[in-house]
Amino acid sequence: MTLREDANKIIGASIQAVLPDEAVKKALNTASFLHTKTGNIYMVACGKAAWQMGYAASNVLGEALQAGVVVTKYDHVKGDIPKTVCYEAGHPVPDSNSFLGTQAAIDLVSNLTNDDTVLFLISGGGSALFEKPLISEDELADVTKQLLACGADITEINTIRKRLSAVKGGKFAKLCEPAQVFSIVLSDILGDPLDMIASGPAYPDSSTSKQAVDLVTKYQLKLSEQALALLEQETPKELTNVETHITGSVKNLCIAAADCCEKLGYKPVILTDQLDCEAREAGKFLASIAKTHQNPTENLAFIAGGETIVHLTGKGKGGRNQELALAAAEGISSLGQTAVFSIGSDGTDGPTDAAGGYVDSSTKQALEEKGITIYDVLQNNDAYHALQKTDGLVITGATGTNVNDVAVLLIQKAE
Repeated sequence: MTLREDANKIIGASIQAVLPDEAVKKALNTASFLHTKTGNIYMVACGKAAWQMGYAASNVLGEALQAGVVVTKYDHVKGDIPKTVCYEAGHPVPDSNSFLGTQAAIDLVSNLTNDDTVLFLISGGGSALFEKPLISEDELADVTKQLLACGADITEINTIRKRLSAVKGGKFAKLCEPAQVFSIVLSDILGDPLDMIASGPAYPDSSTSKQAVDLVTKYQLKLSEQALALLEQETPKELTNVETHITGSVKNLCIAAADCCEKLGYKPVILTDQLDCEAREAGKFLASIAKTHQNPTENLAFIAGGETIVHLTGKGKGGRNQELALAAAEGISSLGQTAVFSIGSDGTDGPTDAAGGYVDSSTKQALEEKGITIYDVLQNNDAYHALQKTDGLVITGATGTNVNDVAVLLIQKAE
């Protein structure tokens, strides 16, 4: 098979392995509240995988589910869920539908009793999708854009957002009191820090007000006096009504990619499941590995999972996975049977309809024949349109899961 055909098979197998359905069912099968509670069960799901998780949970709960609310990204709702209202909202910047869906969730859990249980299903993207701001919508959008553009990592971004929100940083669990919260988390942050995934709506916050204030100075953020005052207020450090189960992570994504590579005849090496650097640098790094391992006696696959960042220097269209792939294209242009692809497990990379990008040894020349240089494309953050011209976009559609990204370098031995 061709490198592109192999890449497509690896992408499909990797995503299939981290879909939340079975994990949600397994967690619920061990949930004591299904057998001991006499009160009602309510469901709230937020994040890019919220519909998939909510649908799976509904199938397990059946008539035991009293009512539910799902808040997910646009085009991620795949159908009706019994007794549940689904909202599609903005990501990575919250919008009015984010606030509408979140308010519906707050209304759902208000005035519950100690006998009631809230099944809370959390996945990546929840920070934008599950939001009730304590500042104006316009300022929240502006602060979010500043954080995304300055190069702050996801932990730093959430440290700020928790304090500008009525539901983040353990505050949603407090709103559920005295009801118990059974939380199932699909991790999209390296190391699985439960207080940072979706900004930890139902987990004690480990970040401090001082850290939040220091980030304002570090990145020279422009905030109103009201927002600055909120950063000074501390978040809940202890919650007594929450039981949390974590399921799925980038480690599982990397293992699935490696397993598929092996089945396709490649010798796989998982370089890391903690990739955390600029997308362009990650692409260059994979290209440097490709140079070292040229002319192998067997097919090789190098796998890196994690989440890179992009510093915006232009006004083009793209995402971190597309930038990573295109940055690698420069370095592998003179090599033999070599390809690099990188995808977001949720099926969306930045504000685009692509999951990521694919490049091989011919990509650079194909672009140059169209008068396009990779350097100029990266400077304008316009990887989407460049990859589109070389059939290098990876389109999967919304996958129903979200456990970070995986990048793979494939090198085939000479025939």
